[in-house]
Amino acid sequence: MTVQNIRVAVIGGGYAGVLAANRLQGDAGVDVTLVNPRPRFVERIRLHQLAAGNDDATEAYDTLLGDRVRLLVDGAERIDAAAHRVYLTSGDTLDYDYLLYAVGSTAGVPAAVPGAAEFAYPLSEFEQATRLRSRPQDVALGAPIVVVGGGLTGIEAAAEFAEAGRSVTLVTDVVGASLGESGRRSVVKALTRQGVSIIDGPDILVAAVEPDAVVMADGNRLPSAVTVWTTGFGVPGLAAASGLTTDELGRLRTDETLTSVDDPCVVAAGDAASPSGIPLRMSCQSAGPLGIQAANTVLARINGTEPAVINQAFAGQCVSVGRSLGTVQFCHADDSPRKAFVGGRTGAYVKERVCRATLWAIRREAAKPGSYFWFHGDNRARQLAAAQQETLVIS
Repeated sequence: MTVQNIRVAVIGGGYAGVLAANRLQGDAGVDVTLVNPRPRFVERIRLHQLAAGNDDATEAYDTLLGDRVRLLVDGAERIDAAAHRVYLTSGDTLDYDYLLYAVGSTAGVPAAVPGAAEFAYPLSEFEQATRLRSRPQDVALGAPIVVVGGGLTGIEAAAEFAEAGRSVTLVTDVVGASLGESGRRSVVKALTRQGVSIIDGPDILVAAVEPDAVVMADGNRLPSAVTVWTTGFGVPGLAAASGLTTDELGRLRTDETLTSVDDPCVVAAGDAASPSGIPLRMSCQSAGPLGIQAANTVLARINGTEPAVINQAFAGQCVSVGRSLGTVQFCHADDSPRKAFVGGRTGAYVKERVCRATLWAIRREAAKPGSYFWFHGDNRARQLAAAQQETLVIS
């Protein structure tokens, strides 16, 4: 079936959205508009470098998007699914035949921690990283920085600041909880080499954030001229505000083809998608393949064929520990860590190549739609079966 002038709106210009747009523009007769509030692509996996001042973490969209993708620099305020229309921040509207929802994720600070919203600096968006970048310039080089959260973002932020000569303390329950035991040891060793002090343990809990300190639950007070908060993820509230069905975090609920449970003309990808209410781990590694698969679902529906269910597997997790050290944790298809890892300078080299390869793959998809490669596996079927069994046990 030949399609003509089918309008597809892609909301969100991150990894999932850009790859989806590039895949869609490969089919003649499909008009693709990518809506994004920022005029440049944000390399989210480099935001810790932006915060530390050694990378701008952006790329020009004209180097990443295919020639047939129209970039609309604007925000999306509301989706009227019944009318197939998006209401934009500028006051304009955008009509569509199919909508691909790829708004990504965000993070803030918990309201339950007194002072966190006022005095802590989150690090999951470009504007947050830019704000954090300017803050250390106002304090002495030796002033203490406390990073709260020992996930990959917290590890990378702590290491970048320490490598820049800052006095950094990392506060967390577990350093690198998603890594295997050997991978965690590699990261801790590298952080120590960079001069990062680590306060960790199962009872470690931040009770409050003050302008010049972090207060622990045990009453201990850590001096902190700059407090960086890297725990927790959320998603923009666009889907919920538009009356679409979401999960408890606000991700758009879809079936296994990434199609909205409310509307066959709305498809989701990336961090803001919740297929079967069992989302994949929020990450660039998930977002890219989901973007391509969401685009394939849209194209299948346009052409009247049955969309394929999602099929993707994980390969590993990469974490940089400054510019000179890093750890690559290999994992099973279901994202559980293997024993194998690569650390030290080799780990840093591999992580940097992965970051560069991510942009290379986006550009290749722009030039040759359908060329994107991702890992496949049966882990999704097993994950769904496990979730069903758990539901049966609970009920």
